Amino acid sequence: MIGRLLWQGLAAGSMGAVVMTLGEKAEQGLTGRPDSYVPARTLQRVTGAAERPGPPPVPVNWAMHFGQAAALGVLRSAMAHAGLRGPWSSAMFSVVRLTADQLLENATGVGAPPQTWPRPELAVDLLHKTVYGFTTGVVADALAARSGPGPGQRHARVRPGRHTDVGPLSPGA
Repeated sequence: MIGRLLWQGLAAGSMGAVVMTLGEKAEQGLTGRPDSYVPARTLQRVTGAAERPGPPPVPVNWAMHFGQAAALGVLRSAMAHAGLRGPWSSAMFSVVRLTADQLLENATGVGAPPQTWPRPELAVDLLHKTVYGFTTGVVADALAARSGPGPGQRHARVRPGRHTDVGPLSPGA
């Protein structure tokens, strides 16, 4: 189970990163917004790598961009296997992606809290992270569905909602 959850999550997160990146590149072509090197600078700070003036190496940028996206995909896979699937769950996961980015960027001093950003910059970041979250969700949900409904979905079949009179289901239910 864990192995399946891991590979499916890495695959879902990677696909989310690819779709997000394609969207970012299309948006940059339209708006003229330059590449961001925040991912690379964050990875350099997290790992203690040497920082130099000027743009950091592109492979470092891609490593953080795709590595973090793939790793977080494992969480979305766990959600899907538990029965947290669909748009509501992808919306929850999009918030997790934003939180992970901001935690690392702010803890390392590379970024500033989003509420301090210019609104257009914030809107663009929210859009791209939402694309990632929903793409990752679609892939994770489809892969998890091959194993059948998750425990939460089985519980909802007994009685939707949260009720004290509906106890935990037996593992085979």
